[in-house]
Amino acid sequence: MEKENRCETFAFHLNLLLEVEEMKKYPFTKLVIEKSLTRKEYIESLQLLEILNERYEEDVANGLINHGDLMIHFAGMLCYKLPIEETLEALEHQGLYPELTSLLHRLHYK
Repeated sequence: MEKENRCETFAFHLNLLLEVEEMKKYPFTKLVIEKSLTRKEYIESLQLLEILNERYEEDVANGLINHGDLMIHFAGMLCYKLPIEETLEALEHQGLYPELTSLLHRLHYK
């Protein structure tokens, strides 16, 4: 019973922290918590962004102007717990990979 109460208390405290004004600066982090991503899922999501960002920079350096395949890769490999649109908005507002997330956001709405 005590363990159950501790889990409930922890969940309550976490929800309180998510409502703190400061969390508005970290919408992706807040989304990760709200969607209950595991550490592994979080790390995989960040690795996906790193891979896509590297590909984007290579594509730009090579003069490629069609980046639709990056959006397909992102949508196909993003953790199933993260909604694509909400994730893109959160990444963009948090300033993570700004050029990439801006591009993906535009491609998503095409």
